[in-house]
Amino acid sequence: MAGHRMDRISEDIRRELSAVFRELKDPRVTECFLSIVRIEVTNDLSFCTVYVSTIEGLERTKEAVKGLESAAGFIRREIGHRIKLRHTPQMIFKATDAIEYGANISKILKDLNIKEPEDGEEND
Repeated sequence: MAGHRMDRISEDIRRELSAVFRELKDPRVTECFLSIVRIEVTNDLSFCTVYVSTIEGLERTKEAVKGLESAAGFIRREIGHRIKLRHTPQMIFKATDAIEYGANISKILKDLNIKEPEDGEEND
């Protein structure tokens, strides 16, 4: 039962963080396509680790994380107003290269140019 509640809270935080990110005026955050990759909330709701990524690469993501860290108080207050929790978790932002990595894998697979067998052909 507690696991379901934590999943629901994580999804609520993810949804509201996406909306708050659009409202930020920091150019380090607004000038890049920032995506939330994963959210981990501690059981006591004291901390929330937010993993973010951009298509521009890890260095650009690290710049965006600096902008998010400077706006952490505003973000926490907005989340507290939008989600009714007894205690709003402290946000910890971490940069990942998940989107760039996924795009690279997709490019490699596309470059392989593997021809799929037609319906009448057999696979050997």
